[in-house]
Amino acid sequence: MATIRIPDDEMLEDYAEYLEAFLIWMQDAGYTDYTQKNYLSDVRQFLMGLSGKELDAVKKIHVMSFLSNARRNGSGDATRNRKHAAIHCFYKALIELELIEQNPAIGIKKAKTEKNRAPVYMDERQIGEFLEAVDGKYRERNLAIFLLMAYMGLRVGEVHALNVSHYNAERRTLQVFGKGRKWRTLPVPEAVMGVLEEAISQRLSPWTDREEALFVSQKGRRMSIRAIQQLAADTFDRFQQDLEPHQRIPYSSHKLRHSFATMLLRRGADLRTVQEMLGHSSIQTTTVYTHVSNREKEEAMSRLDVKLPGNSGKSE
Repeated sequence: MATIRIPDDEMLEDYAEYLEAFLIWMQDAGYTDYTQKNYLSDVRQFLMGLSGKELDAVKKIHVMSFLSNARRNGSGDATRNRKHAAIHCFYKALIELELIEQNPAIGIKKAKTEKNRAPVYMDERQIGEFLEAVDGKYRERNLAIFLLMAYMGLRVGEVHALNVSHYNAERRTLQVFGKGRKWRTLPVPEAVMGVLEEAISQRLSPWTDREEALFVSQKGRRMSIRAIQQLAADTFDRFQQDLEPHQRIPYSSHKLRHSFATMLLRRGADLRTVQEMLGHSSIQTTTVYTHVSNREKEEAMSRLDVKLPGNSGKSE
């Protein structure tokens, strides 16, 4: 795991021990480097506003004030909720490590976000056109990355964490390490398998023999989450380059996963199966993909044979 250096900030000098303890706790709990960086950044912002106040003296009002300020400074609901989660996690860690006794972030309600909003997704025709937009020197590698998202439902972080050994060519399966430090085994579709094996055969030489990453960057290191996201953003730009700016849809790498889930359900897969394939801990999370389009609603309505009552009344 990469080492994250906590900056030597005079304003945070009183909290250095707690930040180090929090980082150690997150690493031991298996938080990703991405989450560690975000949570540390959020907690540092919070601590800088305490002006040296003892952590045990912090009250719920101090946390709420910080979150309100974040909102006034332009943070959306999701960012505000992440900051709240970071502070809550920070205090939880310190309590478990017996450094403090109270968690002032407990009991603060999350900001209301739009629930059960239908995710932005692509149909199979659009996915095919998107894949046509994949090009460049490392086309096979990039194509394999997008196929794993669009036709196997992998998250960006899961693609990032893949090792060569996680692919079993004989069994045609892929071992995926997902959220909650849980493994799941996915069958690899035949078409995806061909591209994946080609990508493995063309795999860039790693900078060290100990590098096991399936997808390697030009520098010979494991492709970062940010690099994969940027790769997707660039490809989506090419995919929509002929459209007027107002017609372009804000696709992202995660939308490929949405598309995978939507395709499965529309082809008759049951929710429980889709839940397992996506690696969701709760089936409630999976139900968001049961959305239907306006066209499908119209087609369903057109099947109704509406029987209106006859005009039995007499005109006067």
